[in-house]
Amino acid sequence: MNITILDGYTLNPGDNPWTPVEKLGTVTVFDRTLPEDTLERAQGAQVLLTNKTPLPADVINALPELEYISVLATGYDVVDIRAAEKRGIPVSNVPGYSTPAVAQHVFALLLELSSKTAGYDRAVKAGEWGAQPDFCHIKFPQAELQGKRLGIVGFGSIGQAVARIGHAFGMEILAHAPRPKPQPSWGKVTFTDLDELFEQADAVSLHCPQTEENKGFIDRSLIARMRPSAMLINTARGTLINEPDLADALNNDVIAGAGLDVVAAEPISENNPLMTAKNCLITPHVAWATLESRKRLMEQTARNIDAFMNRAPVNVVNGVTFA
Repeated sequence: MNITILDGYTLNPGDNPWTPVEKLGTVTVFDRTLPEDTLERAQGAQVLLTNKTPLPADVINALPELEYISVLATGYDVVDIRAAEKRGIPVSNVPGYSTPAVAQHVFALLLELSSKTAGYDRAVKAGEWGAQPDFCHIKFPQAELQGKRLGIVGFGSIGQAVARIGHAFGMEILAHAPRPKPQPSWGKVTFTDLDELFEQADAVSLHCPQTEENKGFIDRSLIARMRPSAMLINTARGTLINEPDLADALNNDVIAGAGLDVVAAEPISENNPLMTAKNCLITPHVAWATLESRKRLMEQTARNIDAFMNRAPVNVVNGVTFA
């Protein structure tokens, strides 16, 4: 089985060997692939792995030996799944592998916005604490999470994990989901509509997929519903947010802060308005990327391929199965 990996660097930058996949066939790994090189590099592959390298219909249709596609991620919008379906090619993803890592990162951002630990660290090392007449140096306003309302948009596995951690901090949990969800065993969640969630929450965390319907839905009008002390966290998709509107809201103190792990165009441009926005933390799309998370992704990808080879593909997102 010829297995080609189009953009393997982010999964294995050197600390996460391809051994589980290499046991299943002859593996060719490219760290990165430009769109214009995809067709040439994918020739002869029976199994094709991609993370962010697009696989449009014209590429899929020009690969006669291709039998299976596995996406090295949960989101699979980089693949034209309908074109693959017409060819009888199953497309699989890897759901759930990053849930603990992303949920943890949400609170890394939220806690930094609330406690200002990095800012205080810089102040101490700049000599400010040592120059104080008092035992402490109160430079930035801080806030407790206990008693605050955490609004979660999208209540899948990651949203539920974030809710559970928020509950452990003593936060009241609000959630918006397209379909009703049962109450979790660990505590109460109040399900509400989007406008009410944005009006009532002290912090809003996004955990929904990006669709044509919700692209840029976090805009000026929705942000204006938020409390001046509220914070916005996004570890989902950058395209959910109208970035100029968010930058303007931050710079004019409409809301207190934002913590972002994703932006609309990645890697980020120096011209992105959020680069200079007030109280805006930005991390470079790494919420998913703990070693533990990447190991789970590697192992599940190998299981995806093995299941396909046994004509029982799993995690299929385009409905192609074998009788």
